[in-house]
Amino acid sequence: MSNFKEEKLQILKMIEEGKITHEEGLELLNALEEKDKEFNNTSNAKWLKIRVYDPDDETKVNVNIPIALVDVGLKFATKFSPELKNSNLEDLNLEEIIQMIKNGAQGKIVDVTNERNGEKVEIFVE
Repeated sequence: MSNFKEEKLQILKMIEEGKITHEEGLELLNALEEKDKEFNNTSNAKWLKIRVYDPDDETKVNVNIPIALVDVGLKFATKFSPELKNSNLEDLNLEEIIQMIKNGAQGKIVDVTNERNGEKVEIFVE
């Protein structure tokens, strides 16, 4: 099954489970369809990868968002992942991160450790 179909099924599952509203799901599906042509036309499609680790370096959150959907994806990622929502990611300037990505940033672009609880957030582009 193609990534496009898998992503559509994942969005539908999130709607079914009540993690996002029907309207949010429709917005995601529309954005996905708009960007599908971009993915098919570029051989070097990139991904924004977000990892949140607990103090023992165990992965709590593992989110991969196609760069073409980064505007929509980051906003929705915090809605369907309680761990991501509670990871202090909101303390980071998401608009600044999005702008860095659009300007061609690659590799690790965020590496933050919360001194209070020992959680670590990494964001990188591959």
